[in-house]
Amino acid sequence: MIDLFTEREGDDIILDFFAGSGTTGHAILNLNEEDGGARQYILCEQMDYADNVTAERVKKVIKKNKQGEFVYCELMQWNEEFVQQIQKARIKKELSGIWEKMKEKAHISYLLDIEAFDENAEEFEQLTLEQQKAFLLETLDKNQLYVNYSEIDDEDYNVSTEDKELNRHFYKG
Repeated sequence: MIDLFTEREGDDIILDFFAGSGTTGHAILNLNEEDGGARQYILCEQMDYADNVTAERVKKVIKKNKQGEFVYCELMQWNEEFVQQIQKARIKKELSGIWEKMKEKAHISYLLDIEAFDENAEEFEQLTLEQQKAFLLETLDKNQLYVNYSEIDDEDYNVSTEDKELNRHFYKG
């Protein structure tokens, strides 16, 4: 299919937003090897195996073919860090500490009145550990799980100079 819908020496870029194990990247690299093509690809994967399955597969094909390039990038987490901390918490006291950090750093849903929540903390304490986790997860603004490109210069995010340069190069901005 890639061969049918792309040009060998064109500037085609194939996007696979659900890269899985990297089959699309593998196929494009092999097709370029076969016909001398210059097709490029972008693979996106949100599962935790992206670095040790998807990326490793593509690297092996590049090494085998002795041609091609590969850049692996991860989105900078923001609220996602709190999601992971909440999910890993084993006791209610951990969740209380996470909540205090969330109030300082997290993007909280506009639907939550933080002062009212804190005033009624005793009700929260009566919930089971799993109920507390579910509630805290619900308070996070899911649109802010990762740092947006438009925010990379905001000092609160502490984005490194190297990451800023990479993003600007990628977005040509």
